[in-house]
Amino acid sequence: QVQLVESGGGLVQAGGSLRLSCAASGRTFSSYAMGWFRQAPGKEREFVAATSYGGGRTSYADSVKGRFTISRDNAKNTVYLQMNSLKPEDTAVYYCAARNLNIVATVPGRYDYWGQGTQVTVSS
Repeated sequence: QVQLVESGGGLVQAGGSLRLSCAASGRTFSSYAMGWFRQAPGKEREFVAATSYGGGRTSYADSVKGRFTISRDNAKNTVYLQMNSLKPEDTAVYYCAARNLNIVATVPGRYDYWGQGTQVTVSS
């Protein structure tokens, strides 16, 4: 089992920045691909970013490319999402997810473990 706990969410004005963190515990963290997803009210959960265990392979949703950066520190069992130039449409609950395979995936169903989420609200 892997337990994931997100932090770093909050309220920010448009154009601002936030850094989300996801702390993992349990089984070996470094062998997992990790992803960030988000879900706005009334919408389906959508892919944001993902990274392989070594960080050499990353993937981003088109809507966040150039603004968000995913990274991880395997020594700290933590994955990060640096979010810059935030827009009101980025408002959502952000979830961290871990996948048993070291293959980056963009579909929520391919992830095995999920955190409880952290709220990000961007005001205009």
